[in-house]
Amino acid sequence: MSRIGAKAIPVPAGVTITSGADGVVVKGPKGELKQRLTGGVKVEVDAATKSAAVKRPGDTRQDRALHGLYRALLRNMVQGVSTGFQRNLEIEGVGYNAKLDGKDKLVLNIGFCLPVSLTVPAGLLVETPKPTQVHIKGCDRQLVGQFASQVRKVRPPEPYKGKGIRYAGEAIQRKAGKAVGAKG
Repeated sequence: MSRIGAKAIPVPAGVTITSGADGVVVKGPKGELKQRLTGGVKVEVDAATKSAAVKRPGDTRQDRALHGLYRALLRNMVQGVSTGFQRNLEIEGVGYNAKLDGKDKLVLNIGFCLPVSLTVPAGLLVETPKPTQVHIKGCDRQLVGQFASQVRKVRPPEPYKGKGIRYAGEAIQRKAGKAVGAKG
């Protein structure tokens, strides 16, 4: 039996899970998420214990893999609509900064001759409390992580001076520069 798939998912107050033939819909205070289910996997909601469980049709390798996958996805959906997800990015470099142009454009000035403009996907909230910080918030964990990765990919941190965009708390392996004047 799958260790992950067998665990029940606690459903907090204010969150509703609806399971149908086309998939699962999770609604909560932060939004609504939908997930299509394949491979005969079913979701059972127990209103008495306020929990949900993922059930698999058989014991094949594919069924076991989908069992744990859909349980993890459903747990992330429940957490997303109740508390949400957030990724924080830091910008390091002289003159490097970020600002919002309206609510749907993130403009990055990061050492290129022109600023880089990124469109914020629907369902995400992007904030820049300081010019060198970007906070990405949303209820869909995959969408938050994907957009944070897209922003970081514009100018990843380089190993010599550490300039670029990094995740908050990310450790960058630094390299020593060229040794000048050493003749042997």
